[in-house]
Amino acid sequence: MPEKLKRNTKLHRVRKNKKKLGRSIEERPKEISERNEFGHWECDLVLGHKTKDDEVLLTLSERMSREFLIIRIPDKTSISVMQAFKELQRQYSEHWNDIFKTITTDNGSEFADLSNLEEASNTLVYYAHPYTSCDKGTVERHNGLIRRFIPKGEAIANYSLQNIIDIETWCNSLPRKILAYHTPDEIFERELDRIYQAA
Repeated sequence: MPEKLKRNTKLHRVRKNKKKLGRSIEERPKEISERNEFGHWECDLVLGHKTKDDEVLLTLSERMSREFLIIRIPDKTSISVMQAFKELQRQYSEHWNDIFKTITTDNGSEFADLSNLEEASNTLVYYAHPYTSCDKGTVERHNGLIRRFIPKGEAIANYSLQNIIDIETWCNSLPRKILAYHTPDEIFERELDRIYQAA
């Protein structure tokens, strides 16, 4: 007797369109894609062990220089994300607008308040298309470099602040063919020097 076909009774979750958080990447000037101008960043989160009490890494990559920033934050809430950005703003103070001209991120709720940066600075925030990681491929590729040191599923809390700093240093000290074998740090420092001298 032929075997009865099993019916899949699992409910399929329908992906609803995510809430539009702000300015779409479609409004982003085309010249940003060309990577000829400094100051355009992509932003993301790297999760470790998916529990509420694990820490998270906020990652930022500058599109022209490929400079990569890794900031450890307590959780993936928009409050923690904004706290990290406020700290960055304090760090770069009056040069913030020249260093962070634009930030492109995804539609996750953790970035819901990021467009508030526009009220306190000249930074423009663009949101990628939902479920389209290639819209911010630079930071995604760098997140992949983190996974060489922190495998998926491992708790971020297991790694010291020095571990995180060492990973960031390794990424930014890596000569890149696309940068004519310069390192991201070399390009980034050159641009910072230019900005600070012009002030």
